[in-house]
Amino acid sequence: MAENRASVNAEGGAGAVPEGIPCWVDAQLPDVDAGRRFYGELFGWTFDQPGAASGASVWALLDGRPVAALAHKTDGRMPTVWTVYFSTPDAQATVRRIRSAGGQVVMPPFPVDGLGFAALAADPEGAVFGLWQPVAHPGFGVRHLPGAFAWAQLYARDTEVANTFYGHLFHEALFGPGAAPDFGRVPVTDVFPEVMPPHFLVHFGVRDCEAALGTVSRLGGRVQAGPFTASYGIVAVVTDNQGASFALLQR
Repeated sequence: MAENRASVNAEGGAGAVPEGIPCWVDAQLPDVDAGRRFYGELFGWTFDQPGAASGASVWALLDGRPVAALAHKTDGRMPTVWTVYFSTPDAQATVRRIRSAGGQVVMPPFPVDGLGFAALAADPEGAVFGLWQPVAHPGFGVRHLPGAFAWAQLYARDTEVANTFYGHLFHEALFGPGAAPDFGRVPVTDVFPEVMPPHFLVHFGVRDCEAALGTVSRLGGRVQAGPFTASYGIVAVVTDNQGASFALLQR
């Protein structure tokens, strides 16, 4: 992604992606072709492969604009999961702050096909998230529309610990003037059993949550929780037909 770090909002205009704002999501799947069929029908996505070096990874497009990536999970021991990436102008500096704040660096910054630099980290409670430093790929081409990224919810054991950690990393995004972080923090027990570990849950927008749930079930996915009413809309937690969890959000 270029230095201006431009992205397109729901109305189609360009705008900066500040540090600490969710800017990309990807799913690590055993079968990318099955993922294309599932998400293509559920969200109306089409798919493109951004470069030969990307291997089996494909970009999901909504009306021609990038909204997510589906990648082949090369290690069967790794979870089948959606990951949210937060924008950073300097991934190396951010991972230093992560370590100093009590988090862990799962995968240090590495280049991705000339598109940018990615890293994986975990907060002090173990919730995994990504960092994205743009070079040629700014991230979402559109968000906040049906079929696009809408929200990321952190389910934490202790929300005060989460606020301290993420506030240290991304203070202006979370708490600065006009902050609009596109993610929130709630206790994990608000939705899940107490044994569920802390984690991020990626939300995609839908026009009709009940209708989308019917499509998920027909395609071989299952409903984990909901629908329920949250402060940011009507939410249902589901898994796809390969076991990756995500949420549907009707504003």
